[in-house]
Amino acid sequence: MPTAATLIAFAALSLGMVLTPGPNMLYLISRSISQGAGAGLISLGGVALGFVVYMLAAAFGVTALLFAVPYAYDALRLAGAAYLGWLAWRALKPGGASPFQVRALPRESVKRLFAMGLLTNLLNPKIAMLYLALLPQFIDPQAGPVLVQTLALGGLQIGVSVAVNAMIALSAGAVAALFVRWPLFAVVQRWLMGLVLGGLAVRLALESRR
Repeated sequence: MPTAATLIAFAALSLGMVLTPGPNMLYLISRSISQGAGAGLISLGGVALGFVVYMLAAAFGVTALLFAVPYAYDALRLAGAAYLGWLAWRALKPGGASPFQVRALPRESVKRLFAMGLLTNLLNPKIAMLYLALLPQFIDPQAGPVLVQTLALGGLQIGVSVAVNAMIALSAGAVAALFVRWPLFAVVQRWLMGLVLGGLAVRLALESRR
């Protein structure tokens, strides 16, 4: 099993990623405001299934490849660090966008809401990078079976992301209105997440193979 320090570090990474504006957040907020919190939660079910698909792909394929191919670890580590750095820059650059810029969406059926949530997550480059390049950096072959560690870390990420996104879906209208009325909150959110992601990018870039 991963150590407590590893779990805390990965939980911080997962929280920083889920709070950084991206397709999942923008879709869930827009859907919740356009069709209600219930529609947002149904869409979130599809998003959660997308996380499971990525987790299983990492658990049964990418992680094994990572430790078998020379230099694959360093290549993915540096790619992950670069992506985190890019996310940090997007948050910190002058005029960075608020995550609560919503768009009107038509009403959809339950099946379509779930399917659109799933598709939005599967096509989300941020989630692909998280599972295919960042998660493997927290795997230590000396700490036990790689599959068990991958599933534990993936389950932690899914738990953090679903909890945060559920709160966002349930309070999307109120939070969006708050950010419009008090733009300082948006600035604080962007800087906080930018600094967290930037710190994680530096940590990842300087980390060597265990």
